[in-house]
Amino acid sequence: MATAPLVEKPPAPVAEPPSRNPKKGILSYWRLYAAISPFYLLFLAFGLIPVGFSLYLSFHRWDGLGSMEYAGLSQYRYLLSDTDFWSSIGNTLIIWALATFPMIFLAMITAVMLNSAVRFKNVYRFAYFLPNVTSVVAVAIIFGSVFSTNFGLVNALLQAVGLDQIAWLNTPWGIKVAIATLMTWQWTGYNAIIFLAGLQTIPGELYEAARMDGAGPVQTFFRITLPLMRPVLLFVLVISTVTGLQSFSEPQVLLQSTANESTFSGGPDHAGRTMVLYFFQQTFDNNDFGYGAAVAWGIFLVVVIFSIINWRLVQRRGED
Repeated sequence: MATAPLVEKPPAPVAEPPSRNPKKGILSYWRLYAAISPFYLLFLAFGLIPVGFSLYLSFHRWDGLGSMEYAGLSQYRYLLSDTDFWSSIGNTLIIWALATFPMIFLAMITAVMLNSAVRFKNVYRFAYFLPNVTSVVAVAIIFGSVFSTNFGLVNALLQAVGLDQIAWLNTPWGIKVAIATLMTWQWTGYNAIIFLAGLQTIPGELYEAARMDGAGPVQTFFRITLPLMRPVLLFVLVISTVTGLQSFSEPQVLLQSTANESTFSGGPDHAGRTMVLYFFQQTFDNNDFGYGAAVAWGIFLVVVIFSIINWRLVQRRGED
């Protein structure tokens, strides 16, 4: 039986896409752009423009009222030789170290305890997170009473165990310890919640396998928990560095009753004068807005450098 020959069908014509006007396509989404524009307008008005103006101001001398006088790089050269600025950097780094490392340790221990808790988990989480949402001013006033020389709770406990009183808010190291304790109390719960979120992403099968192999709690923590928590630890360390090196409210409110010159002096011997306090002192006490802007950019550079150092140290340990 003969079959009919196959006849190839001609290919169907390919429809060309309609030509579009790019301008018309962008304008067709104007409602969406208008919906998101408030954020960008506010960011432009209160973010980019002030930052750009501060950089411009750092090259000028200005008291806030008169005309600006171009100063070039002279203010930055003076900043490099300003002993008060370097002293504020030293105070900030000491307070940051006294607060950050105990805080991270306590936050990790708290997160492990919260992760293993069976009952009242939400109550514990709320209690540990509460200090972070409490007013810093109110907390600083309370800590000022706690570290008071004559009627403070800390000195009362020292006397109860037979030790002498310490003038916490009148000695250089006492001031730093008091500020660091306040910051540790304030941020431990916040970072514990972040660590808890990281712990809950670790598969439970790993812990089951470790227990079957005879690993104890300490070995499990250092061999499983800590390596897998390294990204979260890096995040907490960088965030703690950024916030700790910009401490302002804690020393300003805590030491305002002991300040000899102004509320930005940092207490006796300027022992609690952080970098941001020094910025406020130069800007608003001395009315030197140009040099204050240069100090602000110096603070920014210090924060960036130490954040990069911390990030590199944690990353190198992770590679090892």
